Amino acid sequence: MIGTVVTGSSFYHLISYVLEDKKDLSETQKKEVSLRDGVQHKDRAEILAFNNCFGDKYEMAEQFRDVARLSKRVEKAVFHLSIRLAEGDHLTKDQLIELGEALVKEFNVEDHQYLMVFHKDTREQHFHIVANRVGLDGKAASDSNSYKRMAAFCRKQEQRLGLTQVLSPKAFLSKDRQLIPRQDQRKIKLKEHIQKILKEVNDYPAFENAMHSLGYTVIKGIGISFIDGKKVKIKGSDVGFSLSKIERILSLKTELANKQLEQKNIESYSRKQSGKNIHYQDDDRLQYNNGSPLSLGIQNLTNLIEWLLQPEMTGNSIPYELTQEAYDRRQKRKKKGRSH
Repeated sequence: MIGTVVTGSSFYHLISYVLEDKKDLSETQKKEVSLRDGVQHKDRAEILAFNNCFGDKYEMAEQFRDVARLSKRVEKAVFHLSIRLAEGDHLTKDQLIELGEALVKEFNVEDHQYLMVFHKDTREQHFHIVANRVGLDGKAASDSNSYKRMAAFCRKQEQRLGLTQVLSPKAFLSKDRQLIPRQDQRKIKLKEHIQKILKEVNDYPAFENAMHSLGYTVIKGIGISFIDGKKVKIKGSDVGFSLSKIERILSLKTELANKQLEQKNIESYSRKQSGKNIHYQDDDRLQYNNGSPLSLGIQNLTNLIEWLLQPEMTGNSIPYELTQEAYDRRQKRKKKGRSH
């Protein structure tokens, strides 16, 4: 699960956000998007629990503000806590409420005013909590180390509930644990998607369109970055696919496609001429048989592309047998063999 914690100053705007549908979607769009994604954008909010507050958004906002005024020291009295489960995880309504109650207790606002709201507009279950940092006694809950506390809470609850273990940011781990290599599932998924698309397309526009269809926003500049559906930005170089490497692979694939077309045309022409019983010299047949320079060039390009598609490899350290020099030397040896 992924938890977030934000402090703010407007109870009204936050309460409105958690209780209402998204304002950037029309009623027609809500229906279309809901059908497409299998979620609920119309009437997306369901109240799971509330404490020391009641009424509509205006009445609740005023109640929260009245209590916040009991402390003259707190400038940002709004606590916005939220939890999103990992893809594939699911909890019952009672379990979600129990998780939310554990969360307000973790942040020492279990006796304060709070509103817990479940949202149905995403595939992953998630809920929001609007809490007042200021209690009815005028004392304020601390907001120090909020991110670290939230990360620790999530890891503990994942184990307790048998949910997917999500990585905490390295900054919140002990120094020993920071040294342990991490398997970031988000990066692994991006790497696999890039590999898949590069195998299917031969030019950059087609590559970018295919990445868009998988839900990524592509940012191309000096380098290349990808933003996934959760608004997380990852550099291509971080998953073994820099912009220069992607462009090189696509350039080689274009060259390969041209050579394969050339070979196909030669073989087609050869079959037609064979039907006319026309005989060719050995040098002519070498243009299209399996040992020809064209066929060997195709094989060389295929091997090089397959090697570059491994994200661990860079375009700067190609094995000698896949270099142009090695290819040229093989051709010279073959010509010498034919001349003797």
